Amino acid sequence: MIDFPVVRWAAGQPGATIWERPDAIAVACANLSRRDRLAIHGEPDAVVRLLTDEVLPNIEKTFRPIGDEEVIVAVAERIPALEVAGKFGWMDVTAPVPAAKTGATWLHADELPQVTALLDEAFPDSYAKPRDPGVKRWAGVRGDDGTLLAVAADAWSTAEIGLLAGVATRAEARGRGLARQVCAFVTNELLAGRGRVGLIVDYWNVGALNTYAKLGFALTRIAAARVSES
Repeated sequence: MIDFPVVRWAAGQPGATIWERPDAIAVACANLSRRDRLAIHGEPDAVVRLLTDEVLPNIEKTFRPIGDEEVIVAVAERIPALEVAGKFGWMDVTAPVPAAKTGATWLHADELPQVTALLDEAFPDSYAKPRDPGVKRWAGVRGDDGTLLAVAADAWSTAEIGLLAGVATRAEARGRGLARQVCAFVTNELLAGRGRVGLIVDYWNVGALNTYAKLGFALTRIAAARVSES
């Protein structure tokens, strides 16, 4: 049951709480990718019983169920207090990705203000930000003049699953394959000693979906729910 990647990712986080029955599992982890998350998986009716009997009465309403899209939709239909909040993708790889010659490297602490400036310009909605809890390190690609052009982060990774986040390219440098370079570098670095590298992507971000697919990332449809206000 815990082999579902999102559940395994959550279960590997510090402070995670796990509830498990033969056909259902739930893992609560606070402040995981900037949300209090409740990763769930299993047979929908069994998940509903687990959530209703043991989980939801014992956690704050800030925790958002996340998991396989079909399971989240089915569970939200069966628990009146929940509603589907969004549908997106989990993409992952289990083998090194093709990496052409690249100038991508890990950045030093004194370079992080440049990462912040790039994100503010190119990706202000990034969940990963320098020095945020769980955001461990940043990689970047620079232009010939030393300008930081593209970045990606190692964020909320566990001993078993590395997570790629905060991928952004300066507007004037797009279309040159720089995001692919930095993603390939970080992915292969994170795979060392781990079985999988994953990321979360919005369906509207076609460019990102194509970049990750070309690197060999496989897509799993996931969704999130929240406690409804009604």
